[in-house]
Amino acid sequence: MRIIVSGGGTGGHIYPAITLIRTLQKRVDNLEVLYVGTSAGLESDIVPKEGIRFATVELRGFKRSLSPANFMRLGKAISAVFKAASIVKEFKPDVVIGTGGYVCGPVLMAASLQGIPALIQEQNVIPGITNKILSKFVKAIAVGCEDAVMHFPAEKAVFTGNPIRDEVMNTDRDKGYAEFGLDPRKKTILVSGGSRGARSINRAMIDVIGHYAGSDSVQILHATGRDEYDDIIARIEKAGINLANVDNIKVKPYLYNMPQAMAVADLAVFRAGATGLAELTAKGIPAILIPYPYAAENHQEFNARAAEAAGAARMILNRDTTAEKLIEVIEELLSDDKILKQMAENSRRIGRPRAAADIAEIIIELARKS
Repeated sequence: MRIIVSGGGTGGHIYPAITLIRTLQKRVDNLEVLYVGTSAGLESDIVPKEGIRFATVELRGFKRSLSPANFMRLGKAISAVFKAASIVKEFKPDVVIGTGGYVCGPVLMAASLQGIPALIQEQNVIPGITNKILSKFVKAIAVGCEDAVMHFPAEKAVFTGNPIRDEVMNTDRDKGYAEFGLDPRKKTILVSGGSRGARSINRAMIDVIGHYAGSDSVQILHATGRDEYDDIIARIEKAGINLANVDNIKVKPYLYNMPQAMAVADLAVFRAGATGLAELTAKGIPAILIPYPYAAENHQEFNARAAEAAGAARMILNRDTTAEKLIEVIEELLSDDKILKQMAENSRRIGRPRAAADIAEIIIELARKS
């Protein structure tokens, strides 16, 4: 079986793609994989390191306003369509899978026009314009959120949940406490704005850290993002907090072992990206969600509202994110174990830990039919 997988730009598109590849490798003998992305996206660094064959097409998204840059990008988009068609024709895949990002457009379109079955893995409640267009041509659409089904042709869309890494489910809480130097007797708040960090969250957390520094009952594991780390450390020091003398606050530029961090989390403060939410709900972790306000189609806010409506999370809009608001909500949730337990149960109820396996079966079936 031969497959092309395409997804790029952010980890939220790349890691689900890699998860699907790994899942298929366990189920299909002699699976041949080609990953198609762009040279400018994170995929150009991540995918080759995973030992997966990688090819590129050059494409960038269009600006949402009239701009001379859009004419240059239109030229690249036309070239990308021809390059993608050439890659598909040469590799001769049985199925093509797209997990999001502009690069998926020409790749999945080329496959569909060549009569090769294609699948979209849509992660968000509100799909982007690229996937809405592609939905008319592909054979199947695996959606991460049940509410997303209504945005696609009913005969093609299947609610599967979003793929999550095996290690998210196979982590040990005690090992997590040891790895991060945390105290099992304290409630753990895990804070992350994604791989690049989130300035609004990071800056609000400075006074939150000051509030909980030295607490006997609460500890914080905070990933700032590499670009934000030095600035946030300087601001924490300016606020008079010496992290070397505070054993319940851990501030890191990046968490290379996020699944292990999730294993110890009693409460998470996160953005509302689809992949992060899929992992939180699969683990049943209550969350305070602060959606990124500039995401395409404002999809993070819709993701957060869906989780909040399910009773799995509380949402704070980015513009309303302050230390005072965060402390207020954290105190409310941590002060009553019944509230936290109910949120955990609600989170686990909407989680889909088998999503990758279910999507893999759809892909295998498409290959059989082809």
